[in-house]
Amino acid sequence: MKKNLIVVSLIFLSAIGYASYYGYTTIKSLQSDKSSVQKQLTKVKADLNQIKSRDEYKINVDLQKQVKNVESGYSNAVKVYEKLHDLKNHSKNTQQFDEQFTDILTLLSKLNYSSAEAAIKALDKDIADEKAKIAASFQIPVNVKESNTPPGAGFASQVVKNELGEFLVYIVAADLNSTRVIVDTASDEDCKNDCPVLSLGDYVSRSGAYAGINGSYFCPADYPSCSDKKNSYDTLAMNKNKKYINSDNNVYSMVPAVIFSGNSARFVGQSLEWGRDTGVDAVLAMQPLLVSGGNIVFTGDGEPKRGSKGSRSFVGTSGSTVYIGVVFNATVAEAAYVIHSLGIQNALNLDDGGSTALWSGGYKAGPGRNLPNALLFVGK
Repeated sequence: MKKNLIVVSLIFLSAIGYASYYGYTTIKSLQSDKSSVQKQLTKVKADLNQIKSRDEYKINVDLQKQVKNVESGYSNAVKVYEKLHDLKNHSKNTQQFDEQFTDILTLLSKLNYSSAEAAIKALDKDIADEKAKIAASFQIPVNVKESNTPPGAGFASQVVKNELGEFLVYIVAADLNSTRVIVDTASDEDCKNDCPVLSLGDYVSRSGAYAGINGSYFCPADYPSCSDKKNSYDTLAMNKNKKYINSDNNVYSMVPAVIFSGNSARFVGQSLEWGRDTGVDAVLAMQPLLVSGGNIVFTGDGEPKRGSKGSRSFVGTSGSTVYIGVVFNATVAEAAYVIHSLGIQNALNLDDGGSTALWSGGYKAGPGRNLPNALLFVGK
């Protein structure tokens, strides 16, 4: 392709040079003879059309078009595959969608891009419709009590009722006077690809924790779009070994963060507001900030994944009480309303979907996929 581009460029430059030279030697006649101007313009146009009709030019244009089609087809196919992959976390009845995706790959292999694009759009809609059906069919167990008051300590499953509806919540509460919050990471160093991961249960066990929850967003190894950044995350964290992860690329980060120190917690709207103090217990950046100072601060941002129903993990505090929990079958914005209804003063969203995991003496939710980091409760 580069060779074709060079050939085309040389031909085009030659034509320009020819036109410039011709124009210079006949400048006087061009000024006095309009018919001569028209003839010369016509000849230059004819020369350009001749260049365009040559094989090198046609090959280059065809290659550019084909590359564009391949890139677009691959990108859209990857996006719909990852949506299908996420759907499998909620439903086993995906054979029809698997077959549709196979047909898409066949069309792409045959370079039938227009039909592949139409098939991708159809599958994308079908997946969205199926997710909506699953959300609509979600039922809260009949034996779960209704309460808008979080537990004073320990684990509770409860139904929270507000203006948006009824929501199932699993929540763990702890007193920061007797519990230390830490972040455990599978690696003490920055990692860009093929990063180590552990299950939430493994994190709990090796840290001597009694409760824990999945941590920040990361790029799952089973996503094609993560092939060169498997299990990596790029937000700020300080782990139990006082090691800051992803420090250099978060100097100016606008991602919110929570900092635990002693019997208190601080939530900042942007990571850049926090330095690199290792005297605290834990630092974890995530987004979005859901509740701040008792007020809902996230009501939606148009991001499709956040706007779909799912299991939403969070960490929150009220005074010296810390909470970790999962709001089921909710959008991220709905989770913010639910947490606010519980009277929790500050809360930060955590990773969700296939990464959702909550531990309190055992798995309460999950285990989900293995994780590069986790937030844990350890007794003092």
